[in-house]
Amino acid sequence: MHVSKQLTQIKALVTGGAGFLGSHLCERLLEQGRDVLCVDNYFTGCKQNIAHLLKKPSFEILRHDVTWPLYVEVDEIYNLACPASPVHYQHDPVQTTKTSVHGAINMLGLAKRLGAKILQASTSEVYGDPEMHPQREEYWGHVNPIGIRSCYDEGKRCAETLFFDYHRQHQLEIKVLRIFNTYGPRMHPNDGRVVSNFIVQALQGQSITVYGDGSQTRSFCYVDDLIDAMAGLMNTPAEFTGPMNAGNPDEFTILELAELVLELTGSRSRIIRKPLPGDDPKQRRPDISVAKKNLDWSPKIKLRDGLEKTIAYFDEQLA
Repeated sequence: MHVSKQLTQIKALVTGGAGFLGSHLCERLLEQGRDVLCVDNYFTGCKQNIAHLLKKPSFEILRHDVTWPLYVEVDEIYNLACPASPVHYQHDPVQTTKTSVHGAINMLGLAKRLGAKILQASTSEVYGDPEMHPQREEYWGHVNPIGIRSCYDEGKRCAETLFFDYHRQHQLEIKVLRIFNTYGPRMHPNDGRVVSNFIVQALQGQSITVYGDGSQTRSFCYVDDLIDAMAGLMNTPAEFTGPMNAGNPDEFTILELAELVLELTGSRSRIIRKPLPGDDPKQRRPDISVAKKNLDWSPKIKLRDGLEKTIAYFDEQLA
């Protein structure tokens, strides 16, 4: 008997699908032949990020806030909904926690009802200001539960708890990805993250703002590499749940990043220093041994190459 493509095509739900990472994930899933339902409330997501996908017959968008239940029929769920930069998640910290916790409960409930597998976009912020370097998945973290970043850090930690409890209690197939600093086209220009901050400041001839002495380190993963890890994790055997780190293990100081952005933009902006914000981690670098072992994954795009693509994107947006 002939079965139509419509019945056999895998249906994927992406919450936060109009955001920076979500829009790139929607693209990738469509390339893989998925039927994609993009859900977003546009708090930090942007319709422009997905405008080029709207004419594709396998792509659909729904305006919805994940703190409210959602009743749809899908085969797999990617839960990316949550403001991810300090500027945005500190704007309404109570809502940020609700998005992480209520959003996880609602999406897990949907996955349980449908028997769908579900991926949680977690974060390196679950490690807090780490006492282990580089950070491995078995490290439990060093997190302030009452600081200005806690709405995001603890919200994501609680979401991980919920995912593993649903897995143990209801045998739900889960995947948990801990995302380290990621950058690339479609980043929000005013999200307060260091890569977008430096690029926008350099292109507009403003002073480059370095907090502290600039010796704090970060690892920067280009978005295409991150999406490779996310899509790959979802396709691992059911017994592999994660958590799994995804990020670039190459470590740079904030001052090195500022100097590289100045070089690549040709900007004459000068570097100025401001006090370090509260609970800002001094070091951040992933141990990606688990990803290498289970996915044969490691980042391919060097910081200089990724920054050139990101600068070109912002240059066009700011023109």
